[in-house]
Amino acid sequence: MEKKKVVIIGSGPAGYTAAIYAARANLEPLLYEGFFSGPSGGQLMTTTEVENFPGFPEGITGPDLMQNFRKQALRFGTSILTEDVIDVDFSTHPFTVKGHNSSYQALSVIIATGATANRLDIPGAREGEFWQKGVTACAVCDGAMPIFRNRPLFVIGGGDSAVEEAVFLTKFGSKVYLVHRRDKLRASKIMQQRALSHPKIEVLWDSEITKIEGDSVVRNVIVKNLKTDNETKHEAGGVFFAVGHTPNTAFMRNQIDLHDNGYIKVKPGTCQTNIDLVYAAGDAQDHVYRQAISAAGTGCMAAIEAERELSARGLVA
Repeated sequence: MEKKKVVIIGSGPAGYTAAIYAARANLEPLLYEGFFSGPSGGQLMTTTEVENFPGFPEGITGPDLMQNFRKQALRFGTSILTEDVIDVDFSTHPFTVKGHNSSYQALSVIIATGATANRLDIPGAREGEFWQKGVTACAVCDGAMPIFRNRPLFVIGGGDSAVEEAVFLTKFGSKVYLVHRRDKLRASKIMQQRALSHPKIEVLWDSEITKIEGDSVVRNVIVKNLKTDNETKHEAGGVFFAVGHTPNTAFMRNQIDLHDNGYIKVKPGTCQTNIDLVYAAGDAQDHVYRQAISAAGTGCMAAIEAERELSARGLVA
């Protein structure tokens, strides 16, 4: 079985940045960018305009940004496989990484498999409907876009993330509706207070959005009261899912320490997992920021840490 100095699992800002830094350090990285598990390039591949990534004052589409990352990784000699990793074995070193069609040994591994935003199956919110045309799962990423400004916006959820997104969106929307299926928010008391006391936020209790309507973008939502079964139509400029994320870590079969929410544990201030020479970067280990720029930063960190540790152990020249 062929041996690699570093194998990177996952693409997106974290994986491609790790590849760029590892390749420039002569580690000859091999990167599995995925295939069936989702589009190579991560969540940004389903994003239209990216306006908050430094260096693009006029903005750039998510797919174009990821294509630039990929080209840069290839330029410095990264080998890219367009397939998913289906299994890893971290019990012995070198580690074993198995894809659908290939297997390699790895002196070090960088996990950059990201997380998937949870979405509800609402008519109008699906691919080919209004997803990324007014329906999104990241207010911080998308909330400042022109289509949301001075329009009524709807946030689905009842936890801390939902309240944070609702408060954030008050900077842009004319009004923000927090749609929650229950009669109490799950958010912490201080976050509940922020939502309930904010003049631009209204909570729609015991409610759910049953349909999203529009033309080229979102124009209306149908909201159903679960106690009365009454449905009402509301003008809407956007719908934001805030019902959590699922980290893409199941393929590792609990070989690495995870937080209770499934995200990879890393040593504070580093990308080092509980297994030496196994690193985690991007959203797979970040349940706080979940931004392209922070993912890229940890990809850089992971590659530098891998190169230093491999050199310190005499495993690379």
